[in-house]
Amino acid sequence: MSWLESLGLLGLFIGTFLAATIVPISSSALYIAVLVATKNPVACLIVGTLGNWLGSVSTYWIGRIGKWEWIEKWFKVKPEKLEQQKEKVDRYGIWLALLAWVPIIGDVITLALGFYKAKPFGTMVLLLIGKFLRFLVWNLLIGAL
Repeated sequence: MSWLESLGLLGLFIGTFLAATIVPISSSALYIAVLVATKNPVACLIVGTLGNWLGSVSTYWIGRIGKWEWIEKWFKVKPEKLEQQKEKVDRYGIWLALLAWVPIIGDVITLALGFYKAKPFGTMVLLLIGKFLRFLVWNLLIGAL
């Protein structure tokens, strides 16, 4: 991850994008490192948010093109389990997108929102809000703003 840090804001964008997919990168650790190195909280907030949001948007659309048959066949998930998960996604809907910043489960939530066809526009807006708030909190905790 140090090579991403060495790229500054470009590395922050790439790293936060990848972290919002299934690539195991800690976007928080990278964000803090670049924030401390650049001492530019506004640029880090914008770049980190956009990178992480666009990564989540990609994950959503990957989920959207998924098919039940694929999940059942390749991952051996039973139809009953998919129905159970769909009920949860239907119950909370696009509001789940606000949790997309949570490590590990956030990517699964985003993928599920796409897979179960949550409304794209509302999902994208809530993903953006959640990502922005996450990095804003880091700025406030670090004392950068």
